[in-house]
Amino acid sequence: MKTALIVYAHQSPASFNAAARDVAVQALTKQGYKVLVSDLYAMNFKASATAEDIKGDLKNPEHFIYNNEMMVAWQDGRLSDDIAEEQHKLEQAELVIFQFPLYWFSIPAIMKGWIDRVLTQGFAFTLQKMYDNGIFKAKKAILSFTTGGTESMFKPDGVHGDINVPLWPLQYTNWDAPNALY
Repeated sequence: MKTALIVYAHQSPASFNAAARDVAVQALTKQGYKVLVSDLYAMNFKASATAEDIKGDLKNPEHFIYNNEMMVAWQDGRLSDDIAEEQHKLEQAELVIFQFPLYWFSIPAIMKGWIDRVLTQGFAFTLQKMYDNGIFKAKKAILSFTTGGTESMFKPDGVHGDINVPLWPLQYTNWDAPNALY
């Protein structure tokens, strides 16, 4: 069975983003997908990346470098339970949908925290395996988001400029055939 993961970040269950999530769940289920949803606000997902994300002792407690410590913790199986659970969901998924409202030309802080904490070095990328050669290059990703503005505002000649510029890192980090729906 194919698996899809929807990483969803909106505070209101009555929002347009919630409706888009629900439609995606229905459509994917109808197509034979097993659909996993990480509702970050409902989960009270911790956005800040801290030493608490690691079980046990730090490799270098005198000079904490999050990325280095997380890679070692991932290799040793010592990541916090919430991160390990999200990584497990991501491993299962062939399709990942990020559903969110655009806040100040970026993703909500809680989703940024999910990316920072879940997509750890070693698990999601290495210095040799990223972008077109990324570890998740066989996974499809879709950005599905609301802007609070009209399409013309986010064109290259629009008042806010090309929407693809601020979203480029998220679209092209590791995924195959990134798509943006807005």
